[in-house]
Amino acid sequence: QVQLVESGGGLVQPGGSLKLSCVLSGRTFGDYAMGWLRQAPGKEREFVAATSWRDGGTVYADSVRDRFTMSTDNAKSTVYLQMNSLKPEDTAVYYCVTRNNYFYSGRVEEWPYWGQGTQVTVYS
Repeated sequence: QVQLVESGGGLVQPGGSLKLSCVLSGRTFGDYAMGWLRQAPGKEREFVAATSWRDGGTVYADSVRDRFTMSTDNAKSTVYLQMNSLKPEDTAVYYCVTRNNYFYSGRVEEWPYWGQGTQVTVYS
């Protein structure tokens, strides 16, 4: 049974930083792509970032590129999302996701496994 457990969300002022963590269990870490999605209040879920094990590439949504960095720790079966220069519009529940494919996808509906989510609130 695939399980994803996120942590690290919280309250932060604009310009601040947070680092999210996600621990994967139930499958071999590194076999399938992993990513982050988010859902802001009153909005649809959207793609944030993902990594593809096959070619080692990582992709980011335009809205977070150059501010967010996704990384992995294979020994801990953990992926991270370092979020810098946070803006109020980054406020959302962030979800760690994985899929049954080596390659990432920018389409929310192509990620079948989700964690419970962690709240990130950027306030003035």
